[in-house]
Amino acid sequence: MDDGTLSLIILGLTVAVFVWNRLPVEVVAVLTALALWATGVLGFTEVLAGFGDPVVIFIATLFVVSEGIDSTGVTAWAGQTIVRYAGTTRTRLLIAVTALCAVLSALITLNGAVAALLPLVVMLAIRIGQAPSRMLMPLTFAGSAGALLMLTGTPVNIIVSEAAADAGEGAFPFFSFAVVGVPLVVGTIAISVLLGPRLLPAARPAHPTVDLALHAETLDLHYARADGFYRLRVRELSPFLGHGVRDLDLTPYPGVAIVGVQNGEGQYRVDAALAVDDVLVVAGPKDQVSHLTVDSRLAVSMAPAPLDELMNREAGVVEAVIPPRSSLVGETVFPGMHRGPDLVIVAVQRMGKDRGNKPTQLAPGDALLVHGAWSALDELTRDRDVLLVDSPELVRRQAVPWGAKASVAVAILAAMVVLLATGLVPPAMAGLLAATAMVLARVVRPAQAYRAISWQIVVLIGALIPLSAAIQSSGGADRIADLVIDVVGPGRPYLLLLALFVLTAVLGQVVSNTATVLIVAPIAVAAAHGTGTSVKPVLMLIAVAGAASLLTPISTPANMMIMSPAGYRFSDYWKLGLPIMAWWLLTAIILIPLVWSF
Repeated sequence: MDDGTLSLIILGLTVAVFVWNRLPVEVVAVLTALALWATGVLGFTEVLAGFGDPVVIFIATLFVVSEGIDSTGVTAWAGQTIVRYAGTTRTRLLIAVTALCAVLSALITLNGAVAALLPLVVMLAIRIGQAPSRMLMPLTFAGSAGALLMLTGTPVNIIVSEAAADAGEGAFPFFSFAVVGVPLVVGTIAISVLLGPRLLPAARPAHPTVDLALHAETLDLHYARADGFYRLRVRELSPFLGHGVRDLDLTPYPGVAIVGVQNGEGQYRVDAALAVDDVLVVAGPKDQVSHLTVDSRLAVSMAPAPLDELMNREAGVVEAVIPPRSSLVGETVFPGMHRGPDLVIVAVQRMGKDRGNKPTQLAPGDALLVHGAWSALDELTRDRDVLLVDSPELVRRQAVPWGAKASVAVAILAAMVVLLATGLVPPAMAGLLAATAMVLARVVRPAQAYRAISWQIVVLIGALIPLSAAIQSSGGADRIADLVIDVVGPGRPYLLLLALFVLTAVLGQVVSNTATVLIVAPIAVAAAHGTGTSVKPVLMLIAVAGAASLLTPISTPANMMIMSPAGYRFSDYWKLGLPIMAWWLLTAIILIPLVWSF
């Protein structure tokens, strides 16, 4: 059996196992690569070459860039902006995010756009009470259409443009793809709005994302802090110096009470005489505390504030629970007490009830509201003496829009877009430069960058690229071209367009669209010459069909990105993908010949 037959058999078996949906998709991809090696279709080095392919590297770097955009609060800011102008209705939000994804896809490719917008759309869906599955597939499909708005939107466009130039009919101008791309985007969004609620499942992901955008308001309501506290530092000329706390006369200040005292090193004090830089934590009416501060020559180091004012670029608030066997059990704490140089206890709860401003001896299960710098709060995640209810990093990226490094992250993203649009460097190099800049500028930490990469997608794409190469190099593609020419015959250009669309679209559901167009483009040129048809309309149709990877999660990395967050099954994609693909086919066959004649 020759290599061409073997490669087509392996392709068929791969599709069957994908549809069977009993094995993880990345495992199926690796088994496919191993089958190509075991049957001798490809050598050992060729089977592994996919993992070093520039496409795989580019996709990995996009995850790092997306992490930088998301972790600095840019997506939270974008979400608030969209809600402000689009409201909270599903239809208006869906139109807004899908249109945004279409534009971004034209600028930073489909995979980059979906990676950047994925956390935002999940957050918005949860906020309006929608399952993320009702919004993520329309997002990706609109992005696929948006990739056809300009030449650099996808490698597919560049491939067909170069093929047209090689065929002697000239390359496609930069914005010529928009002639087809604009109606595709509009139609895709319209179909998603109208048919999406009927065709998309209300699936729930295995690990749903929590909406922490209103985190401060939720904690403020849950802890129901009444008067709050003031931290008053003892200065050198204060009359309180040398006196014990029990000796202080606060009767001139009705309602004011001392909650606790800490020395300059943060240690809790009971009976010792007050010294310079000791801190009195007091509670009471604002006007009376102000009189006490002036009369006693104290300095205000911290005053009561709503939790949303304590949540900003530099500092935040998290909720911590005391676990069993914690070394903090038995320690006395109170609201306003410093824990180390950077953390302040804002409130204490026991069994769901606020302890107010009185000192509390900690017990297992007690909850603490802790305020401090984000870096100090991040350190608590590694502290075995407390359990954090929510990750400080997750709270920060959702509840603090446009964080400290947001401008830097956006500038790096903009620079990457310029590099991609101008073609000054290859896409993979543009992605590597942007990802490296994110790390060097400390927008993301190295460990954070590694965690941001979806290694499932990296393995999937890297293991499937050899299959595309095998189909092309073994002669399998040439056999399909001969069949197309035999079926269509001469003098039937519309039938040729239909046949090539079906061929490209079907192959594109199991092979990357870049690889698919690389395979089909020479077939299409040969078929056009063989049937006496102009090359340009045929190649433009190939670009549209190549982008129509809408029926399976494995057809594009973007489709894979949304599978887990939305809780999709393999069979969910074709239900909405099929009517959208029908619109793409109708648009391409009617519109393309009007612009590029046969």
